[in-house]
Parts: sequence; structure tokens; C-alpha cells
Amino acid sequence: MAVDLTHDPAAADLARRTADFVREVAIPAEEQHRGVARTENVRIGLQRAAKDAGVFAPHVGAEFGGQGLDMRGRAAVFEEAGYSLLGPLALNIAAPDEGNMHMLEAIATAEQKDRYLLPLAAGDVRSCFAMTEPAPGAGSDPSALTTRAQRVAGGWRIDGHKWFITGADGAGFAICMARTSGEPGEQGGATMFLVDADNPGMKIVRHIETLDESLYGGHVELRFANCVVPDEAVLGEVDQGFRYAQVRLGPARTTHCMRWLGLARRAQDIAVARAAERRLFGSRLGDLGMVQQMIADNEIDISAARGLILQACFELDQGRSAAQSTSIAKTFCAEAVWRVVDRSLQICGSLGVSGDILLGRFLREVRPFRIYDGPSETHRWAIARRVLRRHTETAAR
Repeated sequence: MAVDLTHDPAAADLARRTADFVREVAIPAEEQHRGVARTENVRIGLQRAAKDAGVFAPHVGAEFGGQGLDMRGRAAVFEEAGYSLLGPLALNIAAPDEGNMHMLEAIATAEQKDRYLLPLAAGDVRSCFAMTEPAPGAGSDPSALTTRAQRVAGGWRIDGHKWFITGADGAGFAICMARTSGEPGEQGGATMFLVDADNPGMKIVRHIETLDESLYGGHVELRFANCVVPDEAVLGEVDQGFRYAQVRLGPARTTHCMRWLGLARRAQDIAVARAAERRLFGSRLGDLGMVQQMIADNEIDISAARGLILQACFELDQGRSAAQSTSIAKTFCAEAVWRVVDRSLQICGSLGVSGDILLGRFLREVRPFRIYDGPSETHRWAIARRVLRRHTETAAR
């Protein structure tokens, strides 16, 4: 099947308008706040400006206030939004909310969509996805899930320990993954629950200090203790949580790549401008061969990353699982974005290391992406397994 990588005119136009918005609104705010929005006033102000510009929440359906972009359309728009650290927050397409909206739109009941998706898509509330646990619990291996949910009168009681829950501080609700059958290490038996923030059984333990700081609401440690939720809090079907997580996982990995690719482009643009202006050793910095190699390698990484993203998006838009293509895109993009930002900082020399430009902040923000959404090593293991399985199945025919 031929892969169509073109964007329809509406998505291309929205990408252009998003680029304008980011340069006129998001980047000045990013420079003012050093790349980190820490208050609701900043978030609300940016999102109000995005609504006024007609670029807000482009990924959700029209009935939820968006434009219903497919994955290829998102690739163009999300990359432009990611050109600034605050662009995704402004458009309401930042993690984890963007992935949660995608999943709620796909599997929530009508009542759950009214209660959770509508305000989330409007930016009236934020959310978090409570999956990861301290060792030996769920992390790169979700089947290690230890948080339990047991049936009680009229609902479920959740007990467990979560950590690295992005955006949990100030979120209006959590989507909590808990084991409803089986034992840690078994592949099935998980269920997703919608837990309101005012539930007394869900408490913030602490903010985890991390290398990155730009994801709004921080990375938080949570405790679920005698956290009782009603039956209607079940998202999807009981014991099918791991299967439903795949609805979120592939697209969310890919949209992460889109956003970080935009930031890699920004870093390259900063470095190229510096190389074109800075003079030393009797010539422009950009006339030196080693600098030209770094600029060229950046362009290669950016173009290759974009191609892999679009390949994964095409498969997702076709309704395929895209497990292999999303793993390949995520692994390559996470490492390529790091290389681009690192080279760009090197080209800028002492200026790049300084706080006068934001390349140092960019470097800190993109480094954890090689761990988030599955570390590169886990993805390589999965990629190789699929290749070997395909070989074995072909040889057996």
C-alpha cells in the first residue's frame, strides 16, 4: 500500500496559523518565563490567546470544540506548536492531557465524555494518567502492575502507590490503572478508573525533582488508600485496561515525537542564525567544515524523524496497530532530537551554555524523552522481537 504523506489543505492552513501564533504569543511567553509555566494565570492566558487565534484543541472532534485532525494532520500542527516549549500547553495538546483526550474520545461512555472530556478539551480542567509505580511495580513492564482495585458495595476500592504521574498537581481527575484480577507479571487483569481529584483516597505525596520542568503540573508521587469509586468510574471494561491502553499508547508516543521535533527545529534555527552571524578565524562560523557537518547532520536527523513520524501516522490513520512503526519512530526521534539540540548548543559555544538563550533548557527537557513512553532499550527489544517473530512465521510457511 502506498503511503500518503501529504496534508489536506485545512491541516496545512492550521499549521501555518499555529506557526504564526507560536512566534507571536508562545515564544515571547516562553522567554519571559524561561520555558516553564508555573501558574494557572500563565496557562489560562496562553489558552485564551490560542482560542482567540482559532488554533486551540485541534485534535478533538468538533462536538468537543476541536477540528478532528487525523494523525497526519496532527503531525503538521503539533510540530509547529512544539517549536516553543509553551506552544503545546497553549493549544491544549500537551502531555498527558492530549493522550487522555484521545483515549476518552475513543472509549468513554457518553456520560463520561460529558463529565470529563468536555471540560478537559475546553481547558477548564487538567488530567493525569496514573500508571507508573515505584519498583518493583509497573514501569517499562506494565504487567508488573501492583495497584489493586477490589469490588465493594456500589463500586471499587483502589489501593496502591504511583509515582512519576505527570501533571497530577492541580489535575481535576486521574485515570488510574489498577489490577482487578491476576498477579503482578501476568499480562491481563488491569482496569482503568476515573478518579476525581477531591476523592479523599487519592493524595499527593510529593513532587519528584527531575531534570525537566516544562511539563505542567510536574511529576508527582501519589498514594491511593481506601480510594472508593462508583461502578460508573470504570473506563472501558473491567480487566481490559492493558488493551485499552494501546488506544492511547501508540498515538501518544507519536505525538510526543511531533512536539519534540518542533523544538529540535527551533534549536537548529538558533544555531544556524548564530553560525551565519558569528565571525572567528577570519570567516563566518558557518563557513567552517566541522560546523557545516553539524548543521547538515541536524537537517538529516530532522528530516528522517519527520518521515518516521508520518509513516507511523499513516498506519494509525489506516486503523492499524502501528506498534512497530511507533516504536521505531519513538526510539529514533528521542535520540535524534537530543542530537540536534546537543549539536546546536555546541555550535553556539559559550552562548549556548549560558542562560542568555534557552538551548540549555531545551537540552534538559528533551533528555528524559529517551526514557518516557518506554526507554530506547525496551523499544529496541520489542522491535527486534517483532522482526524475529516475522522471520519465524515466514520460514514456517
